[in-house]
Amino acid sequence: MGKLIRAISQDGSVLAMAIRSTDIAAKIEEIHRTSAVVTAALGRLSTAASMMGLMLKGEGDSLTLRVDADGPAGTLIAVADSEGCVKSYVQNPVVELPLNAKGKLDVAGAVGRNGYLRVIKDLGLKEPYSGQVPLVSGELAEDVTEYFAVSEQTPTVCALGVLVNPDLTVRAAGGFLVQLLPFADESAISTLERNIQDIPSVSSMIDSGMEPEEILQKVMDGLDPQILDEYHPVYRCDCSRERVERAVISLGRQQLDQLIQEDHGTELCCHFCGKKYTFTEDELRQIRDRASH
Repeated sequence: MGKLIRAISQDGSVLAMAIRSTDIAAKIEEIHRTSAVVTAALGRLSTAASMMGLMLKGEGDSLTLRVDADGPAGTLIAVADSEGCVKSYVQNPVVELPLNAKGKLDVAGAVGRNGYLRVIKDLGLKEPYSGQVPLVSGELAEDVTEYFAVSEQTPTVCALGVLVNPDLTVRAAGGFLVQLLPFADESAISTLERNIQDIPSVSSMIDSGMEPEEILQKVMDGLDPQILDEYHPVYRCDCSRERVERAVISLGRQQLDQLIQEDHGTELCCHFCGKKYTFTEDELRQIRDRASH
C-alpha cells in the first residue's frame, strides 16, 4: 500500500512530504502495459501528482499534471485527488530507448526535453486554475521544482524515482517534496541544502526498505521535523457508466446517429483504467432522445 507522510520543521518554516508509491507505479505498469522507461516516467509524474494532490483543500478538488513534449512517449497525464489517490495515462505506453549516460532509464529521452508541464487545479469553481512552465530537463522532478518556483513563487525541492525490474515489474517508487515558507531563515536553508546534497536517490532509499518518515528525517535532519499526518494513496480510477454516458451525450446528435445507423452500438474504453463500457443501438437511441429534450 502507498504511504505518504507530511511533516513540518519545529520552527514552522519548512514543509515536507515523502511518499512510497511502489504500488501505484506497479498498477500503472499492470494497466497500461508500459515499457520500463515509460513506467519510470509515468510513475514519477503520478508520484508528484499524489504529493501535490495533498495540497488541495477541498474534498472534491482534483489536480492534473499534463506533460506535452517532443519525446516518443507523447502526452503524459496524472490526476490526483485531495487524499493523494491518483490515476494516469500515457499516449504511447511502449518506448524502447538505450540507457542514458548514467546507466539509468532515459526518462528525459522518452518524455522529451522541449515541451510544457501544465498544472490544472479543479477547485469546484467556474473555471479551473491552470499554470504552465516550459520543461527544464524532461526528468520531471526538476520540472515540478520549476513549476513551483515560477507559478507559485515557492522555493521547492522535488525528488522522484522509480526502479523497474528486468521483468518490467516495479521494484521501488517514491519521492519527496520540500518547500520553504516565506519566513524560513538562512540557517534552515543551508541545513536543507547540505542534507539534500548528501542524500541517496529516493528510489534506492525506498528499495532499501526506508519508510517515508525515515526519508523525511534524513531530508530535514537538524530541523526537528514534526509529523503532521499520514495517508495511504492508491491508484484509483473514478470512471463510471454515468460519466461515460455524459461523454457519449457530448458527441452530439449527428455523431450519435452515425453510431446508431452505421455501427449499431459502440464500446468506449476508459483511458485511465482500461474498463470497457458497451452501449447498444437501443441505448444510444435513448441517450440521443434524452439529449434532444
